[in-house]
Amino acid sequence: MTDKDRKLLTEFEPVSTQAWEAKINADLKGKDYERALVWKTYEGIDVRPYYRSENLEGLDYLSALPGEFPFVRGNKKTGNDWFIRQDIFVKDFTEANKKALTVLGKGVNSLGLYFDCNTKVAKADLAVLLKDICLEAIETNFVCPCDNCSCALPFTEFIQEKYKDSTHIVGSSPNDPIGSFALKGTLKTTVFDELKEVIEKTLALPHFRVIGVHGRFFANSGASNVQELAFALAQGAEYLERLTDKGLGIDDVAGNIKFNFGIGNNYFMEIAKLRAARLLWAQIVKAYNPKNDESAKLIAHSETNTYNKTFYDPYVNMLRTQTEAMSAVLGGADSITVLPFNAIYSEATEFSERIARNQQILLKEEVHLDKIADPGAGSYYIESLTASLAEHAWNLFLQVQDKGGFIQAFRDGFIQSEIKAMATKRDANVALRRENLLGVNQFPNFTETSKEEYPEWVFKATDLTEEGAEVETLKPYRAAQPFEALRYKTDLYAKDNKRPVAFMLPIGNLTFRKARAQFSTNFFAVAGFEVIDNNGFKTVEEGLKAARVKHADIVVLCSSDDEYAELAPQVADQLNKEILVIAGNPECRPELESNGIKNFIHMKSNILEELKAYQSKLNIK
Repeated sequence: MTDKDRKLLTEFEPVSTQAWEAKINADLKGKDYERALVWKTYEGIDVRPYYRSENLEGLDYLSALPGEFPFVRGNKKTGNDWFIRQDIFVKDFTEANKKALTVLGKGVNSLGLYFDCNTKVAKADLAVLLKDICLEAIETNFVCPCDNCSCALPFTEFIQEKYKDSTHIVGSSPNDPIGSFALKGTLKTTVFDELKEVIEKTLALPHFRVIGVHGRFFANSGASNVQELAFALAQGAEYLERLTDKGLGIDDVAGNIKFNFGIGNNYFMEIAKLRAARLLWAQIVKAYNPKNDESAKLIAHSETNTYNKTFYDPYVNMLRTQTEAMSAVLGGADSITVLPFNAIYSEATEFSERIARNQQILLKEEVHLDKIADPGAGSYYIESLTASLAEHAWNLFLQVQDKGGFIQAFRDGFIQSEIKAMATKRDANVALRRENLLGVNQFPNFTETSKEEYPEWVFKATDLTEEGAEVETLKPYRAAQPFEALRYKTDLYAKDNKRPVAFMLPIGNLTFRKARAQFSTNFFAVAGFEVIDNNGFKTVEEGLKAARVKHADIVVLCSSDDEYAELAPQVADQLNKEILVIAGNPECRPELESNGIKNFIHMKSNILEELKAYQSKLNIK
């Protein structure tokens, strides 16, 4: 800063918080400050309209530099580099090797090698799978969803034979029996003995982690960020407790845990979540008195959530995953998987995988987000969110600990009930369009129709519950699924029948009729109905004549509240088989209902239930 700049700054008097508040209250003109400007997140955090330096007072960790305990500002002292990961489903070892070599030449430097539950991987298989791959230059991850086919031991043997120095080998073979317990409902009594053995036999690979904590299971089951963070930390603490009780050192156990967090669409909250996760995990590990602070580093892989992804208008998923990837990067994730936009309903294609890769490459090579350590540092908002999220998550974490830890709390149903309550609240907000899913419950693509038949699992929650399950399990799902099932039902019906037509009949007050016609076209397009909007009609008779020319099944009267008392009965008296819908919730509604007019749509309508009812009235089954 030059002397001239300093002089310029002195010409402006500082503005106090009291002055800002006085100005805001004056501009509100009597409106309630809290209701007008403060919004409460799903996490229960009050978000203020602005933040100042005084909001950061008392946050001791702000004095720590990047790479220093408690690692809020990231694990690295310089830069913010991360691994760009692409997942490969291994069906044939030779073909998977070819694909791995191809994607490694296109910007990827982390492989997620997924195996079928029945696949047994030997050292000889790894020689084929990893042929010509320089493992010292990448991160290598082996994933088996069933947690019963660990690649850790054959990989360790393979590395010890091929490399004299294994300290540069980075990767994971994450076993997560507790996470599997949450999804499947069963937990073997020997799992911690088996984990101990795997840890002891892989100590030769200091940067290869064999325990996974999958917070994304909670996120994709409808949990809030606070719940995902708290329950993931509780799960991690359970591993620490169980394995140190079996004689392992805290440094060996903590150094083998890798967290896998989902990343959702709450941009700043997701940044804060990763920063808060490192803060809290460092404190948890520190309580076990590790030999060095390095053991308290939280290694986090971030994967874009499936919870908010959509089957209809799927290209919007690219926009969602782009901001989610940015959140993960700015939050300091160590590695990131951007799921292809079509991953929720079909196998990824070469195109969708390329786009997913390039989304991260763009952030690194063009936006240069890997160059600055802790890019969010100093932001009053992000720092305040980090502190608030840490506080709320810690309180929930302590509740789990008071119930005996994660496993006992899950057996008691506490964790499931907390997530279920949050998921129900979020589902209600989606149904009421307080939470928007672009292209699904808001602003659908009017011309989009599903021309293919898709299996039922696309529209249902994932239920992995095993026979003999001892607990209620988590069932990951997507918030859009009920709406997609609704629209898909219309698409199937339209293959053999006329697609239902919702005809807008705007009349009267220009401002009200245009706004309500636009609202109503979006409303019925959500169900896949053909919607026909109009500029307006001079008379009811003119409007109904036009509606019949278009073979309307539903006629939506769009006018002002004052005019409905006169216009609605006129329309109702002249209808044949058409269904009359009033766009709005006028004061004259009781009078209209007494005359047999029963259908009203408005901002407070539960759009999901309303559209199901209209499908039923139209015999769409």
